[in-house]
Amino acid sequence: MIPIEILGIEFYERDTETVSKKLLGKRLIKRLSDTFLEGIIVETEAYYGIDDPASRAYHGVKNYNKPMWGEPGRVFIYNVHNNWMFNVVAHKPNQVGAVLIRAVQPTRGVNLMEKNRKVENPLDLTNGPGKLTKAFGIDKSLMGILVASLRNEVFIANGKMELEIGSSHRIGVRKDLSRNLRFFIKGNNFVSK
Repeated sequence: MIPIEILGIEFYERDTETVSKKLLGKRLIKRLSDTFLEGIIVETEAYYGIDDPASRAYHGVKNYNKPMWGEPGRVFIYNVHNNWMFNVVAHKPNQVGAVLIRAVQPTRGVNLMEKNRKVENPLDLTNGPGKLTKAFGIDKSLMGILVASLRNEVFIANGKMELEIGSSHRIGVRKDLSRNLRFFIKGNNFVSK
């Protein structure tokens, strides 16, 4: 097993776009009672506040989006078309933002992920935000936990890999900002299609 070097809260206390790019190649880990599920983050999207028409925060503070204004490094989960979307709050002080984890490359606990998703093709296991939450068994019960703590059920650790970052507009949004806010590891087979 690769040693776990947890990413501290300060990692998430930066511009949302910066964090979105820096999360590529990091390790998303979910602790179960007797094992771990793990994947390398290969695709992300950055979402800002009320000036971002694609953001959950666009209409101001509501009960469902309040975490985006909160402490960086906390999990923010919402539902789209019966799929949970796993985000990590990330922004500079007194700002708003979160990073959607869109896809991971599974590295540990693959058999359990396959049972959770009921698919046989490993390339189709976690190559989208709803697919990865199903594979990892992530739901709204994890809302608000700190991913910067090894004591929690889900956390993000450093990863060591060479990568080239690609970018595009965000996927599945009706209105988008003019700049690219979707980031992915070029050439990785687990990036969503």
